[in-house]
Amino acid sequence: MPSVVSLFVTCIVDQLFPKVGMAMADVLGRIGYDIDFPEAQTCCGQPAFNSGYRDEARNVAEHFLRVFRESEYIIVPSGSCTSMITHHFRELLPDNAEVGRIEAKTWEFSRFLLEVAKVEDLGARMACIATYHDSCHALRELKIKSGPRRLLSHVQGLDLREMDTAEECCGFGGTFSVKFAEVSGAMARGKIDSIKKTGASVVVSIDSSCLMQLQGALHRAQLPIRTMHLAEVLAAR
Repeated sequence: MPSVVSLFVTCIVDQLFPKVGMAMADVLGRIGYDIDFPEAQTCCGQPAFNSGYRDEARNVAEHFLRVFRESEYIIVPSGSCTSMITHHFRELLPDNAEVGRIEAKTWEFSRFLLEVAKVEDLGARMACIATYHDSCHALRELKIKSGPRRLLSHVQGLDLREMDTAEECCGFGGTFSVKFAEVSGAMARGKIDSIKKTGASVVVSIDSSCLMQLQGALHRAQLPIRTMHLAEVLAAR
């Protein structure tokens, strides 16, 4: 089973949440994988793609294909970036045969643990009440729902409580939160109300962008609730 995995850490993890990337590497290393980090990696192209800059997004996608061409597995700590690679590269590069090969070996982190590594209990320990937020791309495009919850169920001391709006958008949506700030803020505040009802002290998700949006709303509301990526929880001892 153990082999080499290549990490694509995404822009937001690289620039704002490097601990998420380190936690992902720690978890994968703990279960026997050797870690490869291609230093030439940049972006998946999603910001440009979603903003209508298809030529620019195409250039970024082509660079991604070159960087990860020799990788056996590409592991991504983000549903939205995984979705961009596995669902939308084909739109940008319909005649590039390399796209299909990249799609087949690109895995969102939690799905890789469950479906490839076949591991559910990472030996993590964290005494807290937590709730899980389903990020839009992970849930709706990748159909990831129960997997992260199964992994969290094995964390010793963690009491996972469902919020009543777990599947509702946090309001981030990349450039959506900039173009429609008032709507985005209202959506985030709705999520915060739901989080409060659970009594959780930690909000967990598999997308750092969602967690950034929620942490900002929590901070503005002066609530003592923190956000954590699933990789950080699974790396906890």
